[in-house]
Amino acid sequence: MNIAVQDLFTTDIGLLSLVTIGVVIGIASYMVVFVRRHIAEDEAAQRQQQDKLAR
Repeated sequence: MNIAVQDLFTTDIGLLSLVTIGVVIGIASYMVVFVRRHIAEDEAAQRQQQDKLAR
């Protein structure tokens, strides 16, 4: 375990792996926020449309 952690933080491949993991987590976080925002917008638009039809 100790050698693996040392390789992760000291070798080029280890550092690139850390960067890749960080980028993947960043993209996943952005996608969650993006999808939630658009779901909320679609729900609001649907509610407005239903309110118009109910009148």
